[in-house]
Amino acid sequence: MSQYRALNPVKIIATLEQLGRRIEARFPGSGLARLCAEVTETARTASAKAAAIAAPSLAFRLLSLGLILLGATVLAEIALNLDYRKSSDNIYAVLQGVDSAFNIVVLAGASVLFVLRFEELSKRAKSLKDLHELRSLMHIIDMHQLTKDPSVTAVPGPATEASVKRVLTPFELARYLDYCSEMLSLTAKIAALYAQSARDSVVISTVNDLEQLAANLCEKIWQKIGLLHHDSAPPALVQIVPSPPRPAEAAKPAM
Repeated sequence: MSQYRALNPVKIIATLEQLGRRIEARFPGSGLARLCAEVTETARTASAKAAAIAAPSLAFRLLSLGLILLGATVLAEIALNLDYRKSSDNIYAVLQGVDSAFNIVVLAGASVLFVLRFEELSKRAKSLKDLHELRSLMHIIDMHQLTKDPSVTAVPGPATEASVKRVLTPFELARYLDYCSEMLSLTAKIAALYAQSARDSVVISTVNDLEQLAANLCEKIWQKIGLLHHDSAPPALVQIVPSPPRPAEAAKPAM
């Protein structure tokens, strides 16, 4: 498979590690750097879990195979014990044997389908549990940028005892918000690993919801970044263009 047709968890983890180094270099020892390290560790765990969920379950496959073999054994036993001599009693016994064999086939098929369905539900439960943790991480990332409001610096006013301390310059604030946006996008890519090889509509729908949540939170962050750029933009220079000279008035005739 082409490397551009599927998400590579190794690349996602590497990108998160690089983002963590960038945050630590810009904001040493910050809570955002520790949060990025937590997201990176979650990505490593989620990568292994998503691969395990996508792989066929050996226990369920063996159980299904055992049910199939059991049904085939019972059918063979019925077929070997039937008396195929041509008589009215034997014909009745053969029909009873065929009816029993049909019931066994139906029962064995239903049992196999139940086991496969149980495997699907088990994988769904594991995926939804991990996706719920990723949803919580997205909200925690959003909490880190919640108080980083550029409008406060644009319209200064008297602070109170409960006011949040503003220690970031406009440039640092823009970088902080940008790091939060990147972290949200990468968290959504971690969630996409669960839907990449899944055929479960519930899992795919949940992943789509998480991607939409990340997009909405990123849009809110980029509105703040846009406000920062607008406030820090230098005033536009107005170029005064001289008006063209007026043509000389024609001499009036003497009276």
